[in-house]
Amino acid sequence: MRAPVVHIHDLPTDHVGPKGSDTFGATLAQVGEALGTKNIGAMYVQVDPGKRAFPFHNHLANDEMFIILEGTGTYRFGEHTFDIKAGDICHAPKGGKDTAHQIINTGQTTLRYLGLSTLQDPEVVEYPDSDKFSVLGIHPGEDYHSRYFGHIGRRSDAYDYWDGEDQ
Repeated sequence: MRAPVVHIHDLPTDHVGPKGSDTFGATLAQVGEALGTKNIGAMYVQVDPGKRAFPFHNHLANDEMFIILEGTGTYRFGEHTFDIKAGDICHAPKGGKDTAHQIINTGQTTLRYLGLSTLQDPEVVEYPDSDKFSVLGIHPGEDYHSRYFGHIGRRSDAYDYWDGEDQ
């Protein structure tokens, strides 16, 4: 039987973000995976000052919630921004650009939060700042990057529905 209790600091971590980036980077621990949850995703996230864990994005399949544990930052949500601090809880419902979201560490210390989500699979994610999208499916993998199978593209790469369909 898998233990129904884990300690955040005992979980293996992955680093996300481009190497050497001054903008993006975070350390993640997959809490839900460690607990064996099937319908609730949970991830512990640590973000250094001045950085963001992920680009501004919205989900078409999953709702998310973020519980700020330590530090301060800005919650970018649609066209609005909100100051956040330890004890705050942020919601990011599935939807279009008006639900796009991003957490930015604007403080002087590491920002730590727990991200919770529904676990609908597959998922479509839009990135309004870069006009990208991704279609993702979860599958077994050794780290954060290899757990997802999918495609990332730009809307400008779009094809007509009937393109190549001769039969």
